[in-house]
This record gives sequence, C-alpha cells and structure tokens, in this order.
Amino acid sequence: MDFKNALLLYQPCDEQEAADKAVMLDCLALFEDVYERSNLLCHVTASAWITNESRDRVLMIYHNIYDSWAWTGGHADGERDLLKVALKEAREETGLVSVRPASEELLSIETLTVNPHYKRGKFVPAHLHLNGTYLLIADDSEPLRIKADENSAVKWFLPDEAIKACSEPWMRPVYQRLNERMKLL
Repeated sequence: MDFKNALLLYQPCDEQEAADKAVMLDCLALFEDVYERSNLLCHVTASAWITNESRDRVLMIYHNIYDSWAWTGGHADGERDLLKVALKEAREETGLVSVRPASEELLSIETLTVNPHYKRGKFVPAHLHLNGTYLLIADDSEPLRIKADENSAVKWFLPDEAIKACSEPWMRPVYQRLNERMKLL
C-alpha cells in the first residue's frame, strides 16, 4: 500500500505518533520529492522490527554510522510501498531469506532526526526521516550475514536486551514501544 494511504489509515497510539503523523502528512503535501533522499530537509524511510515466530527474540544490526545496535531499514528511494522497502532492507542487511510481514499494516510511525555525517565519503546534512515501521517475522535458525558497508554485526536478542544494547538513548523508547506492540499482533 502507498505510504500516504497507509498513513491516512493509521491510528496514532499516543501523542508522539499523532504529532509525527501531522508532520509527515504536511511533508508529503509540501514536497514532491519526499520519497527521494535528494530532498535534504526530509525524506521517507522504512524500518523493520524483526522477531521470530514465538516473538521472544528480536534481530538487530550493529549500524556503522550510528555506532549502535539498531533495527533494519532504509530510504524509500522512490518506492511508495514502505512494506516492500522494509522487507528489502531486512534481507539485504541481515542475509535472511525467510522473512515475512506479520501484518501489512504499519506497526508504528516516527519522525526521526538524523545528525550530520559522512556516508561513502560524502557529507550528509542534518535532516528528518519520515519513518514507517513494520513487524516482520523470520526464522531465527537461519544463517545471518553482515552487510559490511552498513553494519558490522547481526544478532538475535531477547526483546529487553535489545533495548539495553542500543546506545542511542532517544531510540530506546521507540524500541520499547515496538516490543510492546509486537505482543499484540
């Protein structure tokens, strides 16, 4: 489903999501290029909270730029179906083959700040990620592999351990919310 339509249907669960939904809808209305990272102010991204079938483990990558354990995800790069983006990024960043959506609906939404950094030798200014997150289910016995240009490790965690492993304090409440929501689906 097109992200704008998914966002219009999405029912925010708290004040943060209500505010982020409003910001996202404004950005989608203001910028024709919001699905492209060439928009230096804000652009659409998708993330995946990957769990096993029994939902007692979550898969995270050690993100090279953020220097932290994190969810998988990436830029829309023109794609308007963010579930496709979340699945593609999950496979690319972990080596998983058998990964599927728990639902085709958004699990959560977040407007995330990105600090200035260098990527592949090029300066990237501070900007916003207008992010849609999906819950994906994977086989936790499947072999994993890193994607060296993006991450340096891939590992299954107990849900609470995943939160503790994250070194970005502003992301811990996001991951806590995802852990709580995955139990409801």
